[in-house]
Amino acid sequence: MEENYELIVENLLNNFAQWYKDEDEFKSGEMSKNLYPYKNLFSPIQINNVKIKNRIVMAPMGNISMCEETGRPSIKMIQYFIERAKGGAGLITSGLIPISQNIDPSVLEKGDKSCFPRIDSSRTVLSGWRDLVEGVHAHGSKFFIQLTPGLGRVGSPECLVNKGKLPVSASWNPDFYLPAVKCRPLFDRQCNKIIKNLGKAASDSKAMHIDGVYLHGHEGYLLEQMTNPAFNRRKVGKFSNWQTFGLELVKEIRNKCGSKYPIMYRIDLSLVLNYTYGNKMNDVKVLKKFKNERTIEMTLDYMKNLVKAGVDIFDVDLGCYDNWWLPHPPGPMPPGCFLLISNIVKDYFNKNNIKANTGLNVPIVAVGKLGYPDLCEKALSEEKCDMVMLGRPLLADPYWPQKAYMGKVDEIRPCIGDQEGCFNEFVEGGHPQCAVNPCTGFEDVFCINKMPLSSNPKKVAVIGAGPAGVMCACTAAKKGHSVTLFEKEDKIGGMLLKGGVPKIKFDVKNYIKYLQKQIEIMQGKNNLQLNLGNEVKAEDLKEAGFDVIICALGTKQIKLNIPGIDKSNVVYAVDLLKNPSIAENAKKVVVIGGGVVGCETAYFLRSEMNKEVKIVEMLPQFMKGVFTANRGFLIHYLEKMHVDLINLARVKSIDENKVTIIRNVSKTVPDPYVTWTPILPDNIKNPFEKKIKVEEKEFIIEADLVVLAAGVRPNDDLYYKCKEIMASKEVYNIGDSSFPGRVFEAVKSGYRVGRNL
Repeated sequence: MEENYELIVENLLNNFAQWYKDEDEFKSGEMSKNLYPYKNLFSPIQINNVKIKNRIVMAPMGNISMCEETGRPSIKMIQYFIERAKGGAGLITSGLIPISQNIDPSVLEKGDKSCFPRIDSSRTVLSGWRDLVEGVHAHGSKFFIQLTPGLGRVGSPECLVNKGKLPVSASWNPDFYLPAVKCRPLFDRQCNKIIKNLGKAASDSKAMHIDGVYLHGHEGYLLEQMTNPAFNRRKVGKFSNWQTFGLELVKEIRNKCGSKYPIMYRIDLSLVLNYTYGNKMNDVKVLKKFKNERTIEMTLDYMKNLVKAGVDIFDVDLGCYDNWWLPHPPGPMPPGCFLLISNIVKDYFNKNNIKANTGLNVPIVAVGKLGYPDLCEKALSEEKCDMVMLGRPLLADPYWPQKAYMGKVDEIRPCIGDQEGCFNEFVEGGHPQCAVNPCTGFEDVFCINKMPLSSNPKKVAVIGAGPAGVMCACTAAKKGHSVTLFEKEDKIGGMLLKGGVPKIKFDVKNYIKYLQKQIEIMQGKNNLQLNLGNEVKAEDLKEAGFDVIICALGTKQIKLNIPGIDKSNVVYAVDLLKNPSIAENAKKVVVIGGGVVGCETAYFLRSEMNKEVKIVEMLPQFMKGVFTANRGFLIHYLEKMHVDLINLARVKSIDENKVTIIRNVSKTVPDPYVTWTPILPDNIKNPFEKKIKVEEKEFIIEADLVVLAAGVRPNDDLYYKCKEIMASKEVYNIGDSSFPGRVFEAVKSGYRVGRNL
């Protein structure tokens, strides 16, 4: 089997584009409970001297920008982790904690302030960890701290401007965010210092009653850079052997903490850069250096040596920042996308009788879209893994384990995979949150499971049953108000109903079912009435005598001022998704608008309806503002499916069978298919960015169908009419009808307004 590892992984990655065509695989993404009770999922497991009560591991995410600027865990961060322990996860892990503050200049911000928690600076910092661990232990969970030697080439290059210091790496490597910035190699003495620092941090962790140390060795961070020949091209010194740095880290932990202290290691089986980008690895300057990546056989041999050095447990995935959709699988990726990867490692360890130094088997933790209880149980029963790691599912619902154990699977709030709250929020300058759970990251402010009853119950009307309206109505009902939820359609969900049509948006369908269940629960308590198929007017609401009116009507489509826009072959994306038969007879489709709606619609048309598709976008980049992993997945597979991405172009006119565009054809126009370098936030300027010159030409594109996905505006007419006629004492406007955004903003506004009534 060994000689087929690369082929197995290649087939797996090929499958990611249209995985949903396998009916069994598609059904595995349903929130079903066919395998309940989950005996394997809730069985205990031993890791060195620590016994974990179940097989659920909270993934390392969540504490960036949640600590104090000194690096001390704040109340916000402490309550965030304790909430996941309350919910029943057996093992909680922290996000990454750097231990190289004086070596890797990207770790600390200007003024030596830290957005990452620390465990290296003072007893005050240590006390925060002690408080956190005591809170986690109180609920029967264990806690591992994830330590990282540093960020290296995937850290912020702003250290060059703020501190006058180059970022560091294993060798001279281009910075991920600004490839024009070169990361200098660490000196051997600095590597030795990092090893000593990590040993001290592990010792301090043990003293703070933290149950184990978790090494951050995947995704292209500094430990990966030192232990993968793609990044480590050192010719001299002991660290020119790419295994040495990682092995010495593990030995130092054992030296400082003894043989009984658990060590976990996060690793990717392969970067799969060569397969991801093919010939581009020879043609693209940024990628050329990384061709000599660690093979799967090399990784397995390294893992065997790590076990000899003292590692007790691994979690394993694929990819790195340069193909970011792999280690951070977005919504379109299949359920349990890396179960095959954990299975490869388990088989290798079993066949080679690889045991931990304690004599125990080495547990292999599966990662990647495992928020479906039946899928987890099946993976464990088939011995594809020993534990399952849930990150975003536990941000969406901290009580996922408890609800699964009780068989209340239909009450689990599912992750929708948009990654706007959990990842993109802190990339843009915030802290981790969740699109579907308005309390994530605000556990220190309020808890979704503890709703204070109102001392003054009101008669409340909510108009619009999209995510904002449903969240607001259910929240207000939980407070004891009498709520009527109006929806002009015959189903709840709003724009989610259209957005959930493509099969890659299966998680959105799960979320709609969850919203329906929440309405049913509140209807059963007689606090909420659902009024479907009723488009109410302001005068009707006033006559009904509501104390509060909350408008959540979403958006209206923007009509572009283009000659031919009213022709019969022109349709809005939302109407196409509502009725896909519109495109049945079309062969060639042009999508106008390269935002997330346009690109997802194009993906649907190409992958599910086999249309020839081109997307026209006015901006230099497609899906600007969308999280890098989600954006990367769509662009990568749109290219694989031969969808033309036409950037810096505007539509001149539309005819019955063609679209005329004006396109910038200058050689300075950015390549729209670039996924190995991210789009920087607007507030961070790239000093190396080349100015785009204008050289426009007119082109004609054949088109049987033109799909408009070029923007929306608030549907706020009812709100202003209610205000005008004073339909009630309190009138609110929430969600997209206030400010068009994402599920993230809609849910948050719905919850906060509903809670504050």
